[in-house]
Amino acid sequence: MIRVAIAEDQTMLRDALATLLSLESDIEIAGAAGSGREALDLVRQHKPDILLTDIEMPGLTGLELAAQIKRDGLPTRTLIVTMFDRPGYLRRALEAGVSGYLLKDTPSTELADAVRRIAAGERVLAPGLAEQAWSAEDPLTDTERRLLRLAEAGMDSPAIAEAEGLARGTVRNYLHSAISKLGAANRIEAARLARERGWL
Repeated sequence: MIRVAIAEDQTMLRDALATLLSLESDIEIAGAAGSGREALDLVRQHKPDILLTDIEMPGLTGLELAAQIKRDGLPTRTLIVTMFDRPGYLRRALEAGVSGYLLKDTPSTELADAVRRIAAGERVLAPGLAEQAWSAEDPLTDTERRLLRLAEAGMDSPAIAEAEGLARGTVRNYLHSAISKLGAANRIEAARLARERGWL
C-alpha cells in the first residue's frame, strides 16, 4: 500500500482528495492536515510515503514544508497540487526537493497515477510547465521574499521589523533591494510583480 498524507487548508477539497485517493485499492490515507505546521507534525510522526500538499497554507507554505522535510532527511516524498501554473513556483518547488507538481484541474485518474509513479521513485510535473521552469531567474533572496509577503499583507516597516526581529533600517534596505530588482515603484507593486511571476 502507498500511504499518502494530505495537507490542504480548504476542508471540502481536503476531504474530496482523501475520498478520491482512498477509492484506489493500492492507496491508503495516512492522515490529513489543514496547515503547514500540522502537516509537518503528521509527516514526522507517521512518515507517509507521499505528502500531497497545496502551496498556499497557513503556518508553512507547501514549498517551505517540502524544504523542511528534505532538511529533516525524512523518507516522505512531496507532491504539490496547486492552482499556481507559473514557472517560478515550479522552479522553487524543484529547488525545495519536491517529487511532483500538478495543477488542481488534473483529472483524478492522473492524480492517482502520479502518486504511484512518485512512490516508484519517478518525478511527475505538470505538462508544459517543466520547460518554462528555468526560463526566468528568481532575483529575490529568501529574506526579501519573506519581507515582501509581510508588506503585501499590509504591514509597515516598523511592524515588519518587530515581527522579524530586525532593525527598521535593515527592513528598509531589504525592501529597497527587492523593489530595485523588480523594477517596481514601491513595495506593494514589487509584491504584486513577484507574486505574478511565482516568486513570492
